[in-house]
Amino acid sequence: MSAPATPRRTSSPATPAVPSAPPRGSAPAGGLDWRVRFAFLSVVWGFSFLFIKVGTGAFAPFQVALGRVFFGALALLAVLLVRREPLPRGRRTWGHLAVAALLLNTAPFALFAYAEQSITSTLAGICNATSPLWGMALSLVALSEDRPTRRRFAGLGIGFLGVLTVLGAWQGFTGVDAKGTALALLASLCYPIGWIYVRRTLAGCSGSPVAMTGAQLMVSTLQLAAVSALFTSAPTGFPLWPTLAVVTLGALGTGTALQMQYGLVSEVGPTTAQMVTYFIPVIATTAGVLVLGEQLHWNTPVGALIVLAGAALTQARPQQRGRA
Repeated sequence: MSAPATPRRTSSPATPAVPSAPPRGSAPAGGLDWRVRFAFLSVVWGFSFLFIKVGTGAFAPFQVALGRVFFGALALLAVLLVRREPLPRGRRTWGHLAVAALLLNTAPFALFAYAEQSITSTLAGICNATSPLWGMALSLVALSEDRPTRRRFAGLGIGFLGVLTVLGAWQGFTGVDAKGTALALLASLCYPIGWIYVRRTLAGCSGSPVAMTGAQLMVSTLQLAAVSALFTSAPTGFPLWPTLAVVTLGALGTGTALQMQYGLVSEVGPTTAQMVTYFIPVIATTAGVLVLGEQLHWNTPVGALIVLAGAALTQARPQQRGRA
C-alpha cells in the first residue's frame, strides 16, 4: 500500500492520512456500506504484491514503480478535476512533498519491485506488515508524544519474533533470499520514516488529503521518470498481463483505493480503518499461493500471525483515566 500525505491526525507514523471527518457512522448518501469498501481495500492492497510480481516479469523494477505512481496520480487528479479542487501551493510545501514522495512512494515502491525479483509476493506482503513495528520503534525516539509502554514493547518483541519465524531463523534462513528480503524490509521501514517527516513538516498545511497525495504522486512520478531514464532502457514491448497489472496497481491500488480509504476514515474513524493493514498479508499470501502457485511452508502463516499480533500491540494506546 502507499501512504498518503499530510495527516490532520494520525494513530501512528505508519497509518494513513485522516481528513476532516463528518460524525462517525454516517454513511455517505448513496454510497456502499463501509464493510464492503473495507473488504475491497483489503483485497486490492493484498493483491498489490501479486501485481508487482507480474509486472516485474516484463518491466524493470523502476518502471513498475513509475507506472504505479503515474496511474495513481492520474486517478487522484481526475477526482480533483471533478471536485474542482486546486493542487497545493507554495515552494516550501512542494519541497516537503518531494521528500515525502521519496520516502513514501519512490523508494518503497522501487524497493518492493526489486525485492520481488528474488522473493515471493507472499513474503513481500508479510514484510510489508512489519511497518507498524518499525514505526513504533522509531516513534519512541523521534516523536515525544509516543510514550513507551510495556504492552507496546512486548508487541515490538513479539513482532520481530514473528519475522524470525517467517524467515526460518532456526534453520539458518535456508531457502530465503537475503538480499530480496532485506530490500522488502527496508521498503517497509521507509513508510514510518516518511510519516515522521510528514508529521513534522506537512501536518499543518492547508489542502485536502486528496490534493496533497495527488501532488505527492505527481512528484514521485517525476522522480521515478528521471531514475528510470538514467538506469533502465525503454521497454521493448508491452505484454498484456504485465501491463494490465501495472495499470491496475496504480489506478486501482494506489489511486482509487486511497480515495476510498479517506471515506472510510471519515465514516468509521482511523482505528477501524487502520485494521485493513492486518488483512493485507492474509490476502497477499492467499493470492500468491492460489494464483502464482507459490509454495507455502508452515512457518510462513504462523510467523505472519505472530507479526500481526505484535503489530496490533504496538498500536495499542493506554486508556485515559476518568474517560468512559
